[in-house]
Amino acid sequence: MTAGIVTVSYIAATILFILALGGLANPETARRGNWYGITGMAIALIATVVGVVTEHYAILLVALLIGGSIGLLAAKRVQMTQMPELVAILHSLVGVAAVAVGFANFMDHSVHFEGVELTIHDIETYLGILIGAVTFSGSVIAFGKLSGRIGGSPMLLPARHWMNLILLIGAIWYGYEFVQQSAAGTGMMPLIIMTVIALLFGIHMVMAIGGADMPVVVSMLNSYSGWAAAATGFMLNNDLLIVTGALVGSSGAILSYIMCRAMNRKFLNVIAGGFGTGGGTAAAGGGEQDGEVVPIDAQETASLLANAKEVMIVPGYGMAVAQAQHVVHEITTVLRDKKINVRFGIHPVAGRMPGHMNVLLAEAKVPYDIVFEMDEVNDDFPNVDVSVIIGANDIVNPSAQEEPDSPIAGMPVLEVWKGKTTIVLKRSMATGYAGVQNPLFFKDNTRMLFGDAKDSLDAVFKAL
Repeated sequence: MTAGIVTVSYIAATILFILALGGLANPETARRGNWYGITGMAIALIATVVGVVTEHYAILLVALLIGGSIGLLAAKRVQMTQMPELVAILHSLVGVAAVAVGFANFMDHSVHFEGVELTIHDIETYLGILIGAVTFSGSVIAFGKLSGRIGGSPMLLPARHWMNLILLIGAIWYGYEFVQQSAAGTGMMPLIIMTVIALLFGIHMVMAIGGADMPVVVSMLNSYSGWAAAATGFMLNNDLLIVTGALVGSSGAILSYIMCRAMNRKFLNVIAGGFGTGGGTAAAGGGEQDGEVVPIDAQETASLLANAKEVMIVPGYGMAVAQAQHVVHEITTVLRDKKINVRFGIHPVAGRMPGHMNVLLAEAKVPYDIVFEMDEVNDDFPNVDVSVIIGANDIVNPSAQEEPDSPIAGMPVLEVWKGKTTIVLKRSMATGYAGVQNPLFFKDNTRMLFGDAKDSLDAVFKAL
């Protein structure tokens, strides 16, 4: 394959990646966007293997078979509820790949640079390994938190900001040392020390972030993985990697900004460690019950729904854990057949990654045209007869508006308490990931349907 054909293939792949991002921006076009991405990656892979690689095809083939088999097996086995941790661990693979390529590139003496070109190449290599190492270790910790292997509480060490500053200064200093020693034909030791510093920084950064901020963490690591890929592209002088990495990095950064705005949080505050204690534990001063709860059973819930005209369903992470999205769709179908207007209100940070609830509802074949963002439905709650909260907590907590001292004060929430009746499905009275008690549970127009969300909704569906 000639260089011209490779270039044309890379341009085609870049266009398909851009179309993929555009398609993924809307649930109705997301499937098409995925296919654009798959096609673009296939073109890029074939063009690289056939047109760029010149030797060691047997090793490459074995690697492709191993990696492809692992990816296929993971895709077939993973549950939709495990998607956040799958995304996190995939980000870690991008990071470790950038580190491996960086070290291999540094140890490759077949290409020689001199003067300014050598300095630029060394900086590219150094940044690629730095970003890759931070992405790798941070993503591994995020995987642990999302999968429950590591607690969701933020690990706030004394003088942690000074520690971050020291690590940053150390990374900059060893970068200078690396460039100086590389010009003299050495430089491996500063590179190794920096890698250790970057790994520690990634661990400390994500450990200090609370569970309630995990959607921001996922999008942030997505951005880091993109910049790591872009840095790898500079190291290898590969235009496609540069463009693709920049697309992923910039889109991840924009998504992080959107997530922070949805929680009324500043990005630097999230990185510095924010609210979010372990799920099911109460934050200091915020876990006391402040009233009586009124329980309800499945039969009464079904009766309220059947006699309503306007129903709003607000899903949360509890729906994902219970895998209740399919019975939610069945209930929705029954109610719509009764000419009841059913809509879904989705908070931007519901779940453990951006778009988590939208993905689950799409999997269950809930019609896209009845799924709305928070801003589209918040003003409608006074006209809603029944709001059904499925495993959500912090995103429907009135403390965000009513208690200035609350850890979630100022966070935009779905104002379900303004409706006529609110039914909350929960296993217990435990707090959410922010560790804050929810006054919604004790309001006069709130009813609590305790139990596993899927079991409770199955009973409601049968009653309907």
